[in-house]
Amino acid sequence: MRRILVVGVTGAGKSTLARAVGERLGLPYHEMDALYFTGPGWAVNDRLAETVARLTAEDRWVMDSLGAPEVRDLMWERANTVVWLDYPRRVIMPRVLRRSLRRTATRERVFGGNRETWSEWLTSDHPAWSAWSQYASRRRTLAERTRDPRFAPLTTLRLARPDETAAWLAALPGERS
Repeated sequence: MRRILVVGVTGAGKSTLARAVGERLGLPYHEMDALYFTGPGWAVNDRLAETVARLTAEDRWVMDSLGAPEVRDLMWERANTVVWLDYPRRVIMPRVLRRSLRRTATRERVFGGNRETWSEWLTSDHPAWSAWSQYASRRRTLAERTRDPRFAPLTTLRLARPDETAAWLAALPGERS
């Protein structure tokens, strides 16, 4: 495991797990949302494909995303391991709601210096709404990708419960010198 893609629906814990895997295995961790959103007003990185191509050309990395459409295939082709957090909605929704409530209430700066706001809770692209509305389609997309012959060389680990994930992470060897 040298090029790891951690995937799942919004709120599954992709960033948290990818960061922990990176620390555990001594792999550089790249957060997709931080690569995607680069400025105020949720400005999108117009050089995302170039950035992701450069990062995934490296021999060792971990990223946390299904991948924006323009870089999705590239990420999947260059990874050698996919860790799929395939949790039920009853696990996902409380997580995403707590995270967004915390970020909104504390005015925590996130990607590109942006903040989640109370008014964004009323939009369809707010993380809570997208986690709910895109849950089934994202799971379907992930299931299709894990069966796609183009990605057959990938080692895919599908974790269905947080305790499975914790046990898997605990069993990983510590950082290598």
